[in-house]
Amino acid sequence: MKLPGSLRNVLEAVRKVGRPRLVGGCVRDWLLGLDYHDFDIEVAGVDFETLRRALAPFGATDVVGRSFGVIKLNLDGSSYDFSLPRRESKVGAGHRGFAISPDPSLGDAEAAARRDFTLNAIAWDPFEEALIDPLGGKADLDARVLRHASAAFTEDPLRVLRAFQLAARFDFALAPETATLCASIRDSMQELPVERVWGEWEKWATKSIRPSRGISVLEQTDWLVHFPEIAALRGTQQEPEWHPEGDVLDHTSFCLDALVGLEAWKSFDASRRQLLTFAVLAHDFGKPATTVRAERGGRTRLVSPGHDVAGVPLAASFLRRIGAPLDLDGPVMALVSRHHAHHDGQQNGFSDAQIRRLSRRLEPATVEDLAVVMHADNLGRPPLESPDTIQLIELLRERARELRVQQGAPRPILGGRHLIQLGMEPGPDFRPILDAAYDAQIEGAFSDEPGAEAWLRERLGQNHAD
Repeated sequence: MKLPGSLRNVLEAVRKVGRPRLVGGCVRDWLLGLDYHDFDIEVAGVDFETLRRALAPFGATDVVGRSFGVIKLNLDGSSYDFSLPRRESKVGAGHRGFAISPDPSLGDAEAAARRDFTLNAIAWDPFEEALIDPLGGKADLDARVLRHASAAFTEDPLRVLRAFQLAARFDFALAPETATLCASIRDSMQELPVERVWGEWEKWATKSIRPSRGISVLEQTDWLVHFPEIAALRGTQQEPEWHPEGDVLDHTSFCLDALVGLEAWKSFDASRRQLLTFAVLAHDFGKPATTVRAERGGRTRLVSPGHDVAGVPLAASFLRRIGAPLDLDGPVMALVSRHHAHHDGQQNGFSDAQIRRLSRRLEPATVEDLAVVMHADNLGRPPLESPDTIQLIELLRERARELRVQQGAPRPILGGRHLIQLGMEPGPDFRPILDAAYDAQIEGAFSDEPGAEAWLRERLGQNHAD
């Protein structure tokens, strides 16, 4: 493992008083061939004060918690966590119900056993350049299996949600015996503060390489019961001719995996990733309540009329359930309610006003966001392919670019200053006029300032005549 030179100097000093090991995610990611930046160091054989004194000459140190035995060292713009091995025991309900005591005398195997999964319990000796793997984590990592490190796994229910997001982030499967343990603590999720629940969902939404793996973990462990909007998708059947892939949960899983497989996904920032992931997850939440058998094209088929609109309140309830930021609600619900908008162009294409109205109704999401959601939706029906649908989506994108509304609705041309210039006094009469002006602009009544001013003079003249 390659370490920053400055960190290696610190480890050399720490080595004189204790036994430093690289632990946790940095070792896992290194072994997976991924970038690793967050270095956590566990130091055995030394007491807290001696370790703090050894670190002090290298930079500012923050004691995260003496009872946890953690010291944060700020060095050359980076932050490193140094900790002592510790014992943990469950003494009460909730994530705070643990008695934690640093124990410098713990051996490698005992220290590893307190971690969540075997593949997160692998340590690296930077001086011997050797793996320390008492729980067989390397074999599980090679097999891409999440397996609990010890029976103490059940003491913290958050570990189930960690399994959910880790499976999705690294395309891991859950060991059957670990799934059984997770199911045994299903009812303990109520102990988790919603902010900790959100922390795991956020990682799932922004870092997954195969989101469906996470959904599978929730289903395997019976934790899907805590997310009824998703659970209801299982068993909701679809018309086989249009959806040969299976029920609505199967479809949603394929859509999520298709989303992160799109080339553009790698260029998205975390906020856009989470918006699009939750929009795709929720896009068919309305189907369980709206799916019926009805005649279409001379035969009886399974259809879900109005499921896009019906999914909106369910998307909102789900986001609140997992503790998502409130500013996600609006754009996610806008995308869910309009994920069939491309079908509006099937007959005669898209009019300018149609696209401008769409861009306005989507805000703060965009037509480009909607195109990505629709593309993932279309790809979520294997082995069915629909070039005509892709063509419609691309046509919508192209027309939005031509109108310069692919990244947001057009800005209002007419403002308060135009009303003042015509001699109006600022007041409550402004808002109805400005709203009407923006509606007219969206409908194509004018496209520049002279046109807006002409529209305004005509309107005020008409109003005066009235």
